[in-house]
Amino acid sequence: MPSRQVGKSAALLLVVLLMHGCASLVGSVTQSFASDLGTAILNSDDPHMVRDGAPAYLILIDSLLAGNAQNVALLEQSAELHSAYAGAFVAEPERAKKLHLKAKTQILRAACLGLKNACALDQRPYADFATWVAAQQQAQVPLIYNLASIWAGWIQANSDDFMAIAELGRVKVLMQRVVELDGAYANGNAHLYMGVFETLVPPGMGGRPEIGKQHFEQALDISGGRNLMVKVMYADQYARLLFERKLHDQLLQDVLAAEAKAPGLTLMNTVAKERAQRLLDTADDYF
Repeated sequence: MPSRQVGKSAALLLVVLLMHGCASLVGSVTQSFASDLGTAILNSDDPHMVRDGAPAYLILIDSLLAGNAQNVALLEQSAELHSAYAGAFVAEPERAKKLHLKAKTQILRAACLGLKNACALDQRPYADFATWVAAQQQAQVPLIYNLASIWAGWIQANSDDFMAIAELGRVKVLMQRVVELDGAYANGNAHLYMGVFETLVPPGMGGRPEIGKQHFEQALDISGGRNLMVKVMYADQYARLLFERKLHDQLLQDVLAAEAKAPGLTLMNTVAKERAQRLLDTADDYF
């Protein structure tokens, strides 16, 4: 699997994680503050402001963890934000790797503390790991979704290391289990991830683009078409992979024509519109 393709796809998906992570960042501080902060971030149409403000929340959550190192919720929230911030906004590879490693360590620790028989999930034999995943139930969906998302971010940051890329199989199993248990969780983003995973490489190299297409369509259905990032990834991953120019341009033109403002999706949609324009601008060179 081409490491560059893994990195490109995961980097954009980390924007999705950023939206989810920011919303839950300070849930253990005060419920009203968490709700207000999450709403403000998700409904912002200024990604640059979110980028500039994020480091303050990284420091905040580190301070909270200093006195609550075994707090599962704080570990999970810290891992979410560190992973999303690194993937979306950190350009320096070594710094990004450091942040993603911290996030992966924290989410694995959160899983160990918060789920039954979940310690050292990255080290146990694959067959044992798959058996553990299959035993998870709907109540575990939030944590296993975050585990898969953040693990994918770590792989992205280390996409020049084939040992890291080899762990993508574990991430796919986790995300598939989320789809099976609650495909609508996090606005259907598990389907979005699965769509990308299935379209990383052409069919001749093991890719399953038609399965990926089904996941993209399901993600669109779940969000009622309001999650514009789905159409961007659909165009970038599926339409470009199969050289379907008409579909590619139609999906991206739909994104540009759509209203960005939608409850809980405005920030993501704003980023999606910027990405859609860049893809259209480069379409003639690609096709």
